[in-house]
Amino acid sequence: MIKCAFGYAALTLFCLGISPVSQAELAPITDDAMGEVTGQAFMQIENIADQNHDFTRMSLGVDVETRVNVDEVKIGELNAGIDFAATHVALGHIARTNGEIYNGVTYNEGDAVPFEAYSPYIELAEDAAGLAGFRMGFQEARGSISSNTTSFSGNIGMKIESGGQIYDAQLFDGAGGAATDYRATHIGLAPDDRNTVASCDVATNCAPLTQLRSIDIGEDSGQPGVADFTDGFFVSFLRDDSVAWQTLDGTSAISVGQGVYINLPTNMTVDVQQLIGPGIDRLRTHQVDMGTKLF
Repeated sequence: MIKCAFGYAALTLFCLGISPVSQAELAPITDDAMGEVTGQAFMQIENIADQNHDFTRMSLGVDVETRVNVDEVKIGELNAGIDFAATHVALGHIARTNGEIYNGVTYNEGDAVPFEAYSPYIELAEDAAGLAGFRMGFQEARGSISSNTTSFSGNIGMKIESGGQIYDAQLFDGAGGAATDYRATHIGLAPDDRNTVASCDVATNCAPLTQLRSIDIGEDSGQPGVADFTDGFFVSFLRDDSVAWQTLDGTSAISVGQGVYINLPTNMTVDVQQLIGPGIDRLRTHQVDMGTKLF
């Protein structure tokens, strides 16, 4: 008996007990008939070149809605430091109350609120010396990320309100420390022409990253309480000092440094007094509610 094994075109010739001596004639199909055929490749590969690197991006036609808890994450532990260190990391969360609305969907107490991630990709960067690094991300992503983060390398695209003004968020290398995107421990107001403070002052403009217990990944949709999907969520691993990862639409680039770099786009605006005071509450991430500040 012959068993069917689908997935390879050659094997389908032997399905349904077709005799090895059977013959068939291949015939072209018309453009009209071809137009009625729809489908999507499981993997798409793009080759992108710039002045310093050649990029190969491999995208998978996969949609993921998930809720994940991880006890501890350490990435890039080298030279007496860690590029990213966090405990109790969670993607997605659980509704605490009946009628909780998240991204336009209403949930009841105990319902899983998934992290949505569509079309994951891996992108390689190569130069004359070989593989310079790679990144992993999603063409579309939105949802909650919760953690107790003590070291962070990358960017958190958050806004902070202070004195009626809206500022970009900036990572810092400690209380009283300077702005950085490498192994940061604090987050606060980014210095600009309205805010001339160039260091982290935990009494007025800055707080430990552990105060930022949950954030929402996504772009501003123009609708209150609803985030649009973002194509900027990725994790980069580099041996080079600098690689400019192109945005997926090819209109700009994000330059990142050596080691691990995590890009977290968020449409959140946080009041500075909440950030340096009680902090941002943690969403419920366990079946048994562990509280808003336990971690």
